[in-house]
Amino acid sequence: MIRTLLCLFSATLALIAADQPAGRSFLMLGGVTQIVNASGKVTWKYPAVTRDGEILPNGNLLLTLSKTKAYPGGAVVEVTRDQKVVWEYKGTQTEVNTAVLLDNGNILLTEAGNNPRLLEVARDGSIKVEIPLGCQVTNHHLQSRMARKLPNGHYLVPQDKTVREYDAAGKVVWERQSPESTLDNRTFCCLRNAAGHTLISLTVGSHIIEVDEAGKIVWELRDGDLPGVPVNRTTALSWLPNGNIVFSNYAARAPQAKVVEITREKKVVWTYTDATTQGVHEFQLLDDAGKPLAGVLR
Repeated sequence: MIRTLLCLFSATLALIAADQPAGRSFLMLGGVTQIVNASGKVTWKYPAVTRDGEILPNGNLLLTLSKTKAYPGGAVVEVTRDQKVVWEYKGTQTEVNTAVLLDNGNILLTEAGNNPRLLEVARDGSIKVEIPLGCQVTNHHLQSRMARKLPNGHYLVPQDKTVREYDAAGKVVWERQSPESTLDNRTFCCLRNAAGHTLISLTVGSHIIEVDEAGKIVWELRDGDLPGVPVNRTTALSWLPNGNIVFSNYAARAPQAKVVEITREKKVVWTYTDATTQGVHEFQLLDDAGKPLAGVLR
């Protein structure tokens, strides 16, 4: 009887372990731009500081570059695996944030500066959509972060201490200000699921909130909620089909976890850290074949 119970217990543990990833492959964006496999090995690297990006269906990478001598206003570039630039949009203001290939073939990006704006840029370089972003102009760096296009054609944009939803005509149709109780409550990432809930990272405040359509907080994560795993300046977010949430700790340095996956019950599933002195600004989860993980909101 005891042997049977032990066998059942061992089998249960094996099933639980099989359901939890030992590691995840992902594209890391920030001070270090690289692809890391599930074993933690770097399989590709690009010599630039990046803010956003993704792997494209053709295997190339779309990257938002921080400002450099070559790109004084920042840029979005498409690069091949051998690091050849095959497409670029040169920023015209202070910096460029966001880089997403849309279903219509346009590239979604945001520009910060005296005229903050959201753009859809065609492959021929022409601007197909231009939406002025309503925000302050004294601190360009805080004007916008990771903007995303919603299935309804609207745009979800984190700006200063607010997340705003703009319709196709540029009208603000929904917004949620950061909780005043959060220390330095700047918004960074925002994701909207099929139920209409919005997941928001509040970066320096080390705080993540999920709000319903009315803006009411229905779930949140703060530093101290994960035993042994600090929440340290949350930036990027991914929402998995099973409800798990993956986030990056921009200020984390080894041995602290730089990327963390948790369940809704705030159980840690997987963490990643490395010896670099740079933070993770954004990331994209990949499958075993190195392609974007299906069904993930990011």
